Amino acid sequence: MTRFQKLASATTLMAVLLVMVGALVRASGSGLGCPDWPRCHGNWIPPMEKTAIIEYTHRLTASIVGFLVLAMAVVSWLKQRTTPSVFWPSLLALITVIVQAGVGRQVVLNELHADTVVLHFFLSLALVALLATATVNSFHPRGGRWDKVSRHAAISTGVAFLVLMVGASVVQQRAGAEIFSDWPLMNGSLLPPEGSRPLLHWTHRLVAGLLGVTLAHLALRITRRQPRDRTLLMLGHGAFTLWLVQVLLGGFNVLSGSAPWTVVGHVLTGELLWIALVSLSILSYRRAEATAPEAGRAAWATGGKSSASTGLSSRIKAYFMLTKPRIIELLLITTVPAMIVAARGWPSPWLVLATLVGGSMAAGSANCINCYLDRDIDEKMQRTSIRPLPSHQVTPSNALRFGIILGAVSFGFMAWTINMPAALLSLSAILFYVFIYTIGLKRYTPSNIVIGGAAGAAPALIGWAAVTRDVGRPAWVLFAIIFYWTPPHFWALALRYSDEYKAAGVPMLPVVRGVPETTRQIVLYSVVLFAVSLLMYPVAELGVLYLAAASVMGLAFIFYAFRLRSKPDGKTAMSLFHFSISYLVLVFVALAADVLLNVPAIESIYPVALAAAATIFIVFSAAILVGVAGYKRPAGAPGRVRVLAVEVLWTMIPLVMMTALFLLSWGSVALASH
Repeated sequence: MTRFQKLASATTLMAVLLVMVGALVRASGSGLGCPDWPRCHGNWIPPMEKTAIIEYTHRLTASIVGFLVLAMAVVSWLKQRTTPSVFWPSLLALITVIVQAGVGRQVVLNELHADTVVLHFFLSLALVALLATATVNSFHPRGGRWDKVSRHAAISTGVAFLVLMVGASVVQQRAGAEIFSDWPLMNGSLLPPEGSRPLLHWTHRLVAGLLGVTLAHLALRITRRQPRDRTLLMLGHGAFTLWLVQVLLGGFNVLSGSAPWTVVGHVLTGELLWIALVSLSILSYRRAEATAPEAGRAAWATGGKSSASTGLSSRIKAYFMLTKPRIIELLLITTVPAMIVAARGWPSPWLVLATLVGGSMAAGSANCINCYLDRDIDEKMQRTSIRPLPSHQVTPSNALRFGIILGAVSFGFMAWTINMPAALLSLSAILFYVFIYTIGLKRYTPSNIVIGGAAGAAPALIGWAAVTRDVGRPAWVLFAIIFYWTPPHFWALALRYSDEYKAAGVPMLPVVRGVPETTRQIVLYSVVLFAVSLLMYPVAELGVLYLAAASVMGLAFIFYAFRLRSKPDGKTAMSLFHFSISYLVLVFVALAADVLLNVPAIESIYPVALAAAATIFIVFSAAILVGVAGYKRPAGAPGRVRVLAVEVLWTMIPLVMMTALFLLSWGSVALASH
């Protein structure tokens, strides 16, 4: 990357952070925390009040973005004047940030007048779009043409802009959770009652639904595009996933009465979706000139007929094995303890049963579609060659239909028997596993299992939402435990079968980065997992039973990881793999037992446990990030693997989220101690 590319990328990320802080200002009601401008209560240093500090943080972040945009404009003037696709967006970004600062001043002086607030948000969208344009064009400055994908991406970007602006109007007109308390209905009806505010709210939902349809079609079109472009695939499927997350957060926003975390998350995902679509539009235009005409993916769309049909029982067994029941068992083990902690006791047996049945169908759906998409890989690997598709027990088309039907039934069943938040979370997990992990990551990056593990961690959120209709902070810690457990668990398996993954062209970490780096990452993730498991103790206010179990099992996990580091053979790798399963089971069983038995806690060590967990997490997460940033792809590695800024970004996302979780937890523990 050139210096300008690094500067442009950093400026774009800071602009996203600025929008996030702005959303926090809105969610916390801190817009007038500093009633004057540019000072705060007449001083350059704000008073030690929450609203003033949040508002002043927003202004400081805006100042940093302003200086970065100025630097971009200067560098583009000196170095990029002969490249209009980079120079003009940089210059326009500078003009936009100056105008936005002036509008921000008027927002404060006009005491948050609706029109100026909406204009301020519009300018933030324009600024982010210009910065993303300059960044993408700095990598691909010339050439391009409009093809089906680029035109579709541009249309989707326009629809997204409409959704965001209507959403901003909904907020300023107080037409959101203030007038409706249910979702996805509106006071029990699909149509809004009379009045301008209900109509505005209904319009926002309608346009958001239209955007979802266009994004799904766009993702499908990019998938069928030949030759396949990894970056376009990630942007297209990532945009669709962000839309799903934003819809989910929008629902939680209504159901929770505009809880701050839902407001911030809703705005942040909308901004990320906007960036993804702007980048996709530009990049697909630039790369269209070098691509062949679009062609259908015949190898995926067709499949041979079943060569073995040995009776009804065999066919039922084949379809059952498509759902990967052993994986489902682990997912269910994490669901029930999450429900017990959420209920602070044993939930309704019928609720537990419905959640397990619906979750099993959702997981089975994702696994079934995964088998369909990965059938070419499964045929090349001895370990997976006995699965129903490579062994021709089920035709590919039937497997795909079965997976889709199972997913639709699971969503309807959970929405009917449990609640809509749990159903939406399960649907999001299916789509994430299929589009982000299977299609977007598995074949292209050694970070596949790191981010893909989020789908396997979803049952903790689903179980919590089934009980509370919300997702509390302890649920996110449980999610993080499974998330950080997943890489060392699967990398141990990948070490044992690295030759098969290499033959199949799957860029698993041992294949691409070698055994030493893989064992090093396993050790680092094992220590981070230990830290995250300790965080659950103060956050959920658990007793000493859980603390003892998490400490003993976590240290044992680290011991197995170090043993694999010193003796990296297949037998030791499988030993860690099998122990990791026992670890997950025992830690979650101890979690449930601690709550059910009402084991006493030592509250005085809550801050100590939190401080120790935070220190360990930050140090070893930084080591993980340094390792990823310093990696160089060896010659001959399979797959179209490029470890660029995107690799670092994949690693930073959970790091940033967990850091925020630690900070929030520290605030809660400190408040409780006083």
